[in-house]
Amino acid sequence: MTTLLILRHGPTAWNAEGRIQGSIDEPLSDAGRARVARYRLPPESASLRWVASPKRRAWETALLLGLAPTPEPRIVEMDWGEWEGRRTEDLRADGSMPARHDRLGLDFKAPGGESPREVQVRLRSWIADLAKEGRPTGAVAHNGILRALYSLATGWDMLDDPAEELRNGCAHLFRLAKDGRAEVVRMNIGLLE
Repeated sequence: MTTLLILRHGPTAWNAEGRIQGSIDEPLSDAGRARVARYRLPPESASLRWVASPKRRAWETALLLGLAPTPEPRIVEMDWGEWEGRRTEDLRADGSMPARHDRLGLDFKAPGGESPREVQVRLRSWIADLAKEGRPTGAVAHNGILRALYSLATGWDMLDDPAEELRNGCAHLFRLAKDGRAEVVRMNIGLLE
């Protein structure tokens, strides 16, 4: 079994504004940098090799944590197509986005975007490679990646609430079987002191 510890990047200005980032390469905000500077990685992070999404917000989070990650393009955020840069509040107000778009299943996607199921295709390839290598790994990624990985590990179909809500400012510990199957070990490991 291979250990995988994964966390979401720190906050950006667009997070604070309720804007969809997706593939847009937003950096951390000043408040996000201050928050990440207070993160303390859990003991499970000792001796992990680290990777990060090449998006600035994830890369900057890794560097602020004192990590020396390798870029991993398969863990970039889900592409939100025509909705990127838009505020979720505005999309809901004009009827473009349902109130609970996060509970519309694995095949829901924004116009011109990517679905969680399509994200899982990238993730399956990545976690299969990790399992084959057998090296304990830490990763700094995005919310869409965490949700897709959690879905793979638990069978959550994204049609209702997950058994455990994935909280920000936390790390999540998974174990990968030799065949690349992921299972949850521990969720929502707090990073703030």
